[in-house]
Amino acid sequence: MKVAFFSTKSYDITSFEKHSNSAHDFTFYESTLNTKTVKLTQGCDAVCAFVNDHLHERTIKMLAEYGVKLIAMRCAGFNNVDLKAAKAANIKVLRVPAYSPMAVAEHASALILTLNRKTHKAYNRVREGNFSLERLTGFDLYNKTVGVVGTGKIGQYFIKIMQGYGCNVIAYDLYPNDAVKALGVNYVTMDELLERSDIISLHCPLTEDTHHLIGKEAFSKMKKGAMLINTSRGALIDTKEAVEALKNKTLEYFGIDVYEQEEKLFFRDLSENIIMDDVISRLISFPNVLITSHQGFLTHEALDKIAEVTMKNLTDFENGVETQNEVVLN
Repeated sequence: MKVAFFSTKSYDITSFEKHSNSAHDFTFYESTLNTKTVKLTQGCDAVCAFVNDHLHERTIKMLAEYGVKLIAMRCAGFNNVDLKAAKAANIKVLRVPAYSPMAVAEHASALILTLNRKTHKAYNRVREGNFSLERLTGFDLYNKTVGVVGTGKIGQYFIKIMQGYGCNVIAYDLYPNDAVKALGVNYVTMDELLERSDIISLHCPLTEDTHHLIGKEAFSKMKKGAMLINTSRGALIDTKEAVEALKNKTLEYFGIDVYEQEEKLFFRDLSENIIMDDVISRLISFPNVLITSHQGFLTHEALDKIAEVTMKNLTDFENGVETQNEVVLN
């Protein structure tokens, strides 16, 4: 099949060319897929898209007009895809549901350790010849209570990491997992998790119900001085309310790998530009905030798995093979 590949970075080309068997013809585009760039899909059978591509109703209608029959998401999330529009246009949507849960879970733990022990600040100090330990004091993770919101594959692996540090882990999920219970983890209400947790880590999908799950009300219930980590979806957190929580010191540490307005920022080099987003500019100014730009998935193993599964999704679609990786509208 002829496939238009959007939001391309060098690591995408490397991983997909590594797993290519010449069965499909890829055209790589650095640009985001939206109503302005959709014309690049003319003559293509499929598009390969990522988290910040705009697969809204109008874009999908135009894809259908150009003859596209498949949207192959090279990620687990699909909240940027209008599934109703895709179904109406007879365009299938496939995804990569689990590429490397370890990669994201390990990145969440890296955010925790960096914020806590301030290794990023120590690194910069030493490079400048400053060997002082002032203002670098952290805390023992041992025996701290960690609240995990969402206990799918990523959440489960994160739980194991935190238990390895000797943390007491509690969890919240609409659908409690027996495998998690077997690890000795107790499921509690969201309110109890907020009240008890020293560290809260989000590992749930973005839906209408979870949009701004952590907002003004949640911050008011949170244990004062808590740490909040998000490696899932940016809009799980009302970021403006997070700024207020940081200002009033309800939130003592804030680590995010995702941001609700990230599509205009992440995956781009804006070092010579003025950042017009006042919220993220305010966040960057806090000494107790750590932001990484959606790099939780970025390991060699995860990239290989993404390419491998996406290639299989394309081949399965072409051969009419049913796959569990299809996103079906309920």
